[in-house]
Amino acid sequence: MRVLVTGGTGFVGSHTVAALVEHGHQVRLLVRAAHRVAPAVAPLGIRAADLDTIVGDVTDPTIVDQVVAGCQAVVHAGSVYSLDSRDAGRIRRVNVRGTQLVLGAAQRAGLDPIVYVSSVVALLPPGGQTLTPASPAGHPPGPYLGSKADAERVARRYQQAGAPVVITYPGFVLGPHDPHLSEGLRMVRDLLKGRYPIVPSGGFPIVDVRDVAAVHAAVLEPGGGPRRYLASGTNAAGLAELVARLGTVTGRRPEFEGIYVSWCAARYDDTRTQQELGVAPRDLQATLTDTVRWLVEQGHISPRQGGQPATPDTAVDARDHAPGPAPRVEPQERNTFLPELLRPLEGGRDASGRF
Repeated sequence: MRVLVTGGTGFVGSHTVAALVEHGHQVRLLVRAAHRVAPAVAPLGIRAADLDTIVGDVTDPTIVDQVVAGCQAVVHAGSVYSLDSRDAGRIRRVNVRGTQLVLGAAQRAGLDPIVYVSSVVALLPPGGQTLTPASPAGHPPGPYLGSKADAERVARRYQQAGAPVVITYPGFVLGPHDPHLSEGLRMVRDLLKGRYPIVPSGGFPIVDVRDVAAVHAAVLEPGGGPRRYLASGTNAAGLAELVARLGTVTGRRPEFEGIYVSWCAARYDDTRTQQELGVAPRDLQATLTDTVRWLVEQGHISPRQGGQPATPDTAVDARDHAPGPAPRVEPQERNTFLPELLRPLEGGRDASGRF
């Protein structure tokens, strides 16, 4: 089928494009700059010339109406991923208004399915509960987190109206071939460069970008109606665990909306994703190995900082790690200063003291 992909030059979007092409779909891209397409998809074995590329913006209703015409499905991955509050206006325009426009145009054009790429942060705070696709949209603080929750409510309204909207919830996305070195990859880079003087407690789910793309390819079946799937990966791997895992991968010891996400230490249940779509998270060690190796290859960290993955002799192939159910990790004790730091941001706590 012909599938429109927004955000196709981004981290999740470019890998999704590769997965869709691999599954035999024709892909149309809506991008803001055509010159970004080739650098984003070429490392994944995709020729830009094989994609139908249209230049425009998800906030332009005329363009959006034009690009959905002739498509049978859409994957709306276009969003601004920034924890910089100075981007608040742009974040809201693209993440909330853009979602409204793309989903609305797709519904009017009769596309099925209409896939909206949300985020696990849209379900925060967890209120002491394990988060599932049935969990309500949350009220997290900050421009980016808040925009994802508000866009989530937009998507759910379309679901409630009967539109075939499929919502996916990626966790903290890592992996190789990130066209723009997004927040997640920069965090890994900075950890390996010794730029984190403290490691906050708590946790967050880490998912391989290739597994997220596999979920998007798997849901592209018409006639399934409104559905929601978590792509949360390895459950609640805290920053301390991430540092420890990176130490194992590299063979060396690595010398705030993001703090809120970690502090929530939410647990996620992606059973539906694994059972219905057959996509299980790959081993976290393989994800981190490929992530670190790519950071070295692209010059974002030095071979010394990359440690073992910098050399082919110690390469770990993700295929050597059979995917399996994500282990359950209990929330860690929280730093005592964090409750006071986040008090202005919290939306209330439950009896256990969690958000």
